[in-house]
Amino acid sequence: MLDKELSPGLQEYLPIVEAILLAAPEPLSGERLGAILEVPTEQAAELLEYLRWQYDAQGRGFTVRRLAGGYRLQTRGEYAAYVSRLAQMRNPLLTTAALETLAILAYMQPCLRADIEKIRGVKTESTLRTLLERGLVEEVGRAEGPGRPILYGTTRRFLEYFGLADLRDLPAPPAEWQAYLAQKEAAPAAEQDD
Repeated sequence: MLDKELSPGLQEYLPIVEAILLAAPEPLSGERLGAILEVPTEQAAELLEYLRWQYDAQGRGFTVRRLAGGYRLQTRGEYAAYVSRLAQMRNPLLTTAALETLAILAYMQPCLRADIEKIRGVKTESTLRTLLERGLVEEVGRAEGPGRPILYGTTRRFLEYFGLADLRDLPAPPAEWQAYLAQKEAAPAAEQDD
């Protein structure tokens, strides 16, 4: 049970301090936190110390650690073995070829490998294979026509990776793609009219 008391009026700042600590790119000093919250430095330091005490008392997997002249939210050392496994599981950064391929797919899906290669001007088989393995791209069907080639599209993992709620959150496509996209959208309509 928690029995440490905060000074009157400070309780409402606790979730704000947590949010700031999570977002801070470097250790945050009591002085800097005080300026952000518009409270005296002593009250900011009290909030930070209270959070540290609270997390310790609750046995949380993280704590507020004092380092480099400030405070930072940090995982507890006793869980380092588990946290390091997460770091090992992270995907390496995407190559320029992968990003170009994803951009084409995101705007033009469903899309044939041949369409991607036509736009990029190079073969994309190995890039597509890598994106499939990482779960950023999936086979979404087969096109009509000789050999029924595979149609590709992006996945939910793609949305998560790039922080998108859905494909409507993508920025407008580059101007040079506008004509190609309009032509691609018009093609299925023309085929239906035949």
